[in-house]
Amino acid sequence: MRPLTVGICGYGVYIPRLRIRAEEIARIWGGDGEKIKKGLLIEEKAVADFDEDTATIATEAARNALKMAGIEPAAVGAIYVGSESHPYAVKPTATIVAEAIEAAPVMTAADYEFACKAGTAAIQTCMGLVGSGMIEYGLAIGADTAQGAPGDALEYTAASGGAAYLIGKKGLIAEIEDTYSVTTDTPDFWRREGEPYPRHGGRFTGSPAYFKHVLSATLGLMKKIGAAPEDFDHAVFHQPNGKFPRNAAKNLGFTDRQLKEGILVDRIGNTYSGSSLLGLARVLDVAKPGERILVTAFGSGAGSDSFSIRVTEEIEKRRGRAPAVETYISDRRYIDYGTYVKLRRKIKVAE
Repeated sequence: MRPLTVGICGYGVYIPRLRIRAEEIARIWGGDGEKIKKGLLIEEKAVADFDEDTATIATEAARNALKMAGIEPAAVGAIYVGSESHPYAVKPTATIVAEAIEAAPVMTAADYEFACKAGTAAIQTCMGLVGSGMIEYGLAIGADTAQGAPGDALEYTAASGGAAYLIGKKGLIAEIEDTYSVTTDTPDFWRREGEPYPRHGGRFTGSPAYFKHVLSATLGLMKKIGAAPEDFDHAVFHQPNGKFPRNAAKNLGFTDRQLKEGILVDRIGNTYSGSSLLGLARVLDVAKPGERILVTAFGSGAGSDSFSIRVTEEIEKRRGRAPAVETYISDRRYIDYGTYVKLRRKIKVAE
């Protein structure tokens, strides 16, 4: 069954201004910076400052989403925050965001975890609640301050940032035409309770994990709605590095032109739950009314959510109300590895 007409009323993003270059990380660990950049297709990544975490990133993104939509916080009936770096092990980030944006009390709020697709899972939940009439607006957020162990390949890509989407029925800047998901128990990436850093399955994280799920979800969505790659103006795939989304797109029949606007990983790294949502935001910043966007997120563990989104005329009226993705990307300050280690609390003090 096709969902009731729901979509995006507004969106907002936040990317910390601090950056660390791939060469700086390689300098410390004795790697070849140029080789690493070419291998991962990444130049630098965004790093959360000492007073930034998933809650602050989610809050700023949510405020920007409400500004764009022109909706009062009290109208929000649900807030879901997807992340794998929630500041508390036991205490929801969603309630902090609700209070900070002055939306509390909300009907329902919760934290989601599904690696890098927790934000898109939040969108699907809001779609159901709005479509059923239980709430008027739902706020779905994907935000992370991702970490990798010192010297691990993840350290070159694990970044900070996030995006928020206000889901509703009225005043849509983009209609969500349909969604399709594929989920299996594929343990390619994990972190046990008490462990400071996640572990990964090396090449196993690419195939079968990433590519099996991204391709299956995208193909499933296109079959469901009777569409082909050429029916979309833009395509956004989860971006753990620069190679995976480009290879997935090529295997599916999408072109570099369709990918161009949504690729951000080379400039800000992999923002995990914010990755595909920030890519979508970048596309929406420049998309024209009537254009169609395909978005497929991936979360290790593993699963993918795929969406078909069509931009409406309303988007032209809303642009400029909140900062665009490029505004945050261009506002940057570089740090050295020592500062990075301090900010990310990688030095553990023995008790």
